[in-house]
Amino acid sequence: MLMNSPRWYRSRWFMPAFSVSLGLLMGGALLAGDNAGAIWSVLLMTGVGALFFFGGRRSETLAGLGGPGRDERWELIDVRATSFAGTVLIALLIGCWLWNIGNGGDGSPYGQLMAVTGVAYIVGVAVLRRRG
Repeated sequence: MLMNSPRWYRSRWFMPAFSVSLGLLMGGALLAGDNAGAIWSVLLMTGVGALFFFGGRRSETLAGLGGPGRDERWELIDVRATSFAGTVLIALLIGCWLWNIGNGGDGSPYGQLMAVTGVAYIVGVAVLRRRG
């Protein structure tokens, strides 16, 4: 699986560039909504990018999160961490949905997010089952 990864994704420039790009997108969205925090989002995400760029050489964790320090061990860590984060998010969505309907709401947008998650899981299982 690691050999199929494109080289640009594993470059030490990817995560800093991604962070700055995301900051610019966030800043643009906040600016369009007349939110005064637009500049702070750009500065914050530029700082995150700088952390990955400069800290990735000294920290195995930052190098693994940022891409260039990945090996098979990091691929497994990534899959497990993603699974954990997904489980936490699903539990949170269920809790928010129950709270919302318990307080007279219609469950939106939590029900829709849970439906999309369920469909994505089923599609993922079907696709990965065919590949393996």
